[in-house]
Amino acid sequence: MTRIKQYIILVILFVFISSCKDNTVIKTENNLTTSNGVIEKKVTSLLSKMTLEEKIGQMNQYNGFWDVTGPTPESGDASKKYEHLKKGYVGSMLNVRGVDEIKAVQKIAVEETRLGIPLIIGFDVIHGYETLSPIPLAEAASWDLDAIELSAKMAAKEAAAAGINWTFAPMVDISRDARWGRVMEGAGEDPYLGSKIAIARVQGFQGYDLASPETIAACAKHWAGYGFAEAGRDYNTVDVGTSTLNNIIFPPFKAAADAGVKTFMNSFNELNGVPATGNAFLQRDILKGKWKYDGFVVSDWGSIKEMMEHGYAKNKNHAAKLAIKAGSDMDMESYAYVDELANLVRDGEVDEALINDAVRRILTVKYELGLFDDPYKYCNKETAKKVIGSKEINEAVLEVAKKSIVLLKNEKQLLPIKKEGQRIALIGALASDKTSPLGSWRLAAKDSTAVSVLEGMQNYHGNKLTYAKGADVTYGETTFANELKINVSDKSDFAEAINVAKQADVVVMVLGEHGFQSGEARSRTKLDLPGVQQDLLEAVYEVNPNIVLVLNNGRPLAITWADEHIPAIVEAWQLGTQSGHAIAQVLYGDYNPSGKLPMTFPRHVGQVPLYYNYKNTGRPIIPAPDEVFWSHYIDESNKPLYPFGHGLSYTTFSYANLTVDKKSADEVMVSVDVTNSGQVKGKEVVQLYIRDMVSSVTRPVKELKGFELIELKPQEKKTVRFKLTKSELGFFNNNGEFVFETGEFKVFVGGSSETSWEHGFEL
Repeated sequence: MTRIKQYIILVILFVFISSCKDNTVIKTENNLTTSNGVIEKKVTSLLSKMTLEEKIGQMNQYNGFWDVTGPTPESGDASKKYEHLKKGYVGSMLNVRGVDEIKAVQKIAVEETRLGIPLIIGFDVIHGYETLSPIPLAEAASWDLDAIELSAKMAAKEAAAAGINWTFAPMVDISRDARWGRVMEGAGEDPYLGSKIAIARVQGFQGYDLASPETIAACAKHWAGYGFAEAGRDYNTVDVGTSTLNNIIFPPFKAAADAGVKTFMNSFNELNGVPATGNAFLQRDILKGKWKYDGFVVSDWGSIKEMMEHGYAKNKNHAAKLAIKAGSDMDMESYAYVDELANLVRDGEVDEALINDAVRRILTVKYELGLFDDPYKYCNKETAKKVIGSKEINEAVLEVAKKSIVLLKNEKQLLPIKKEGQRIALIGALASDKTSPLGSWRLAAKDSTAVSVLEGMQNYHGNKLTYAKGADVTYGETTFANELKINVSDKSDFAEAINVAKQADVVVMVLGEHGFQSGEARSRTKLDLPGVQQDLLEAVYEVNPNIVLVLNNGRPLAITWADEHIPAIVEAWQLGTQSGHAIAQVLYGDYNPSGKLPMTFPRHVGQVPLYYNYKNTGRPIIPAPDEVFWSHYIDESNKPLYPFGHGLSYTTFSYANLTVDKKSADEVMVSVDVTNSGQVKGKEVVQLYIRDMVSSVTRPVKELKGFELIELKPQEKKTVRFKLTKSELGFFNNNGEFVFETGEFKVFVGGSSETSWEHGFEL
């Protein structure tokens, strides 16, 4: 190419770039697209036209309060909300769903108010809208970030088709207590894995263009500490030290913020004696200050007025003042802002600059969603008909479901089940249940739409399959079979199950929790099999020990007896719409399980909270065989039943040649050879942990700092490499400062947190 031609090309490129300078859409670091400076100008212009009441209205969120396509409310609370909506005193609504309903309520906001500001419509799209993926804890067990992102993408696509444009997910709370029902909604106990999953879910929901009609705004919740509720009891007090706060609780939230999550939700709990909703340290100092977060913060349901119950606010007026000063931008269903803020501003109790800041944040997200360009962009009935329940979405959630299953135990080569010539007994009420597998947080899903295990196994025709219920799954005193109250000690169906088991070559028992036995407000003091399911398991074992136990549950369970007696145990969680197909394909070997536990399973509930990344004590191990003065129980082992990161395969993997190569004073390369030493193709999650042996703030005995999901053919070997830098080797001190300290470290690599492959190094 001649110099003249090169010069001409450069001139053309310069002219093109210059012409696009003022209006080019740019890709930001958080993978979202925004118009450079345009939205900020539009928000500033709109703010200048708004009255104080209209501004505060944008900070007010109401629950869906009437059938919008039905009669107009004429009295009571619904009437008041309706009048507020027409005046422009409502900025967001939640739990309004369906194209017709959302279009109707949006029409009021856009066409009947003075300024025509569109609503942002929120909904709890936790693991899907109508077509459900596995519960989030189950998805975390896949350790497959691409699959988790795809799951959130499909959920966003379906929810957006139904008119939703904002989800109250992901929940990124770290929790170590399986008694807490909301563990099902998060990614487990580890901040590193939780951070990676937080990013994947945010990117899945929001995509690379928030203005796309297939993406929705995400919400990182609950800010902060909610997963550490005392005694695992929901909404309870949280009392944690600064080391735990900075190193365990904060990282997934920071990851979500860095990924560009558009909203945060504060939490119900208090922290250091201050309710999170009124906690300026969390919202002003850390989130909006230190982290420079520019999205908006929404309260949890009624949490502003609940500060009165905490004993922190005198009345609703005081609660509103505390919340806005602390940094809560939007009031969900407390009526505090809409009723009190205007007077607080006029009386000089609240600076209007705080109102302007909150409204600016809210309006910015609405502009980024494209709601001002087309308020009805999410309200297309043809799109809804085409997308909701589509083949694409069902195929995606099936793949995620299979990847979420964890093989806990497999003796006697009982799994996979032979496809021909076997007599299979399928036992358990959950085996035929088509609602429980949907799990908790499935507000838009219809009952009885999950594929049951029975239906999934009936697709395999080479064996003789016989089903018996055995026992109902109970929830308190209520069975979820037809919502009838029953005797929780009812064993009247045992006989049929025992008889079926006697005649079987293999017994598959589907036991566990109903989908509504975990989730918000569903804490438990026991972690066993509810009702008489344990008795059923033992009774069947007496006549036929060839049992495959399939667990359906939303939290870790203490199943010590089962581990000691049952040869094969599959953790199948609550896998959503395609549950039965996923489980059957794993049981019959058409899919080789590769999941790993994102939470530790205890031997006994008395060990809880139990987690792998604990701190050493001054007396961590038994000093002598007859010594009692060390950190232990006198009636149970310290060890978990199944450790964090545990999960088997139908093949085996061997590890060799662990090496550590120091590249610099603060960078280390770690490599290990992993070989599929079995007979079938399989996937392994190679996990890397570190330990900082001596530091100014004590560090855990192990910390996950890297993982890679690999697939190997039989006898195939792969060298897996990890890079450790200051980011992985450092930590937050008690002042919230990230520090890196030189000294002695250990690195551990293997297939679970209990790996014994280790190598020391010094920096």
